[in-house]
Amino acid sequence: MNVHLKFASQAVAKPYFIFALMLFAGQILFGLVLGLQYVVGDFLFPAIPFNVARMVHTNLLIVWLLFGFMGAAYYLIPEEADTELYSPKLALILFWVFAAAGTLTVLGYLLVPYAGLAKMTGNELWPTMGREFLEQPFVTKVGIVVVALGFLFNLGMTVLKGRKTVVNMVMMTGLVGLAVMFLFSFVNPENLVRDKFYWWWVVHLWVEGVWELIMGAILAFVLIKVTGVDREVIEKWLYVIIAMALITGIIGTGHHYFWIGTPGYWLWLGSVFSALEPLPFFAMVLFAFNMINRRRRQHPNKAVALWAMGTAVMAFLGAGVWGFMHTLAPVNYLTHGTQITAAHGHMAFYGAYAMIVMTIISYAMPRLRGIGEAPSNKSQVLEMWGFWLMTIAMVFITLFLTAAGILQVWLQRMPEDGAALSFMATQDQIAIFYWMRFFSGVMFLIGLVVYFISFAYQRSGAPEAIPASEMNNA
Repeated sequence: MNVHLKFASQAVAKPYFIFALMLFAGQILFGLVLGLQYVVGDFLFPAIPFNVARMVHTNLLIVWLLFGFMGAAYYLIPEEADTELYSPKLALILFWVFAAAGTLTVLGYLLVPYAGLAKMTGNELWPTMGREFLEQPFVTKVGIVVVALGFLFNLGMTVLKGRKTVVNMVMMTGLVGLAVMFLFSFVNPENLVRDKFYWWWVVHLWVEGVWELIMGAILAFVLIKVTGVDREVIEKWLYVIIAMALITGIIGTGHHYFWIGTPGYWLWLGSVFSALEPLPFFAMVLFAFNMINRRRRQHPNKAVALWAMGTAVMAFLGAGVWGFMHTLAPVNYLTHGTQITAAHGHMAFYGAYAMIVMTIISYAMPRLRGIGEAPSNKSQVLEMWGFWLMTIAMVFITLFLTAAGILQVWLQRMPEDGAALSFMATQDQIAIFYWMRFFSGVMFLIGLVVYFISFAYQRSGAPEAIPASEMNNA
């Protein structure tokens, strides 16, 4: 048993975290390929066409975050439930099944023409392929469902035999919602309006619904551990945040229904409730900084607190502020489908979900590696350098895409003399911003490399660990 873990079965989180970070690196590399293809159109063509690179980039994003969430659940739920995981063996089997399915699917995208992949995997029996973010073959989707069911069974049995806390309950609610909403990826009506209507039940209700519960639970868990603030105080904040997130997020789905052929009342519902969606993220900022300020102990791992506060701020900016910028129907009429959408998506995904996964990895990985509460000071310095390089790079990416989007709207959709430029002519005019976005992406990759290097120095001169029996608020 690893003496630095409260329960030996928490060790199953380690392969999930490692594989998540490997996929994260792949996502960034394909993001750089895409960024270059925006300005050098035939880069890597025909080996990796733009549509394939984009499919791999977005699918790796989703899958690495799912691995991160699963690793987080396997780490924090046993500790919160105060009992061993129901079946560590099942968790490891599901890891290899999910990892194999994800790897084979990405290789399929890269090595087989998409139409051929659809035919090879029996898509004609139950057509589900060809939709953005849900491009996975039918067999992969079935595999995801099987993995999700086994995952929820394992965690559910753990919670049932152990302590029930607010953090556990919120985490489980989010994970169950994640699995249930994915089932709508199998709904593929022939009518395009109905197809998009249900498609958003997966995509929106994941990222602006149940994933926010998972994010809130992980953030609360980490803050309980690193601040020493009373659990009851943090739990009350968590209740408020998830209530606001669910109320605004569920009805806020309507901001995707503006222009797809749905009834006009969605213009009002989508606008009003989407305008309220920044509130839970603002509450999260207040939550994180309030808890850090009220802390009763100085945790030896300074990088964890930085990730936790950074998550709250970047999530509020990306999902809250940048989301609000183009969510009202009269504004969205002009901005829909422009680079402003891409700017919002990049900062929101990084701030809300990539950073929360790296927060729990920063907290848990020293223990999972048998080091203790914190890695060496050199490791922490490198990790914080990685944090700042990646975060500043993402701010630049967002700003450059925002500038590109504003110019795109001006030239293409609301020209002063009434003569709009064509799409491609507009792209030529905003190419400078794509170049700056690409170099910002290179900066992000450098930050990621520095972050990875920090793991190599975790063991050298690591601070003395606090025994598991003395861990605060266990």
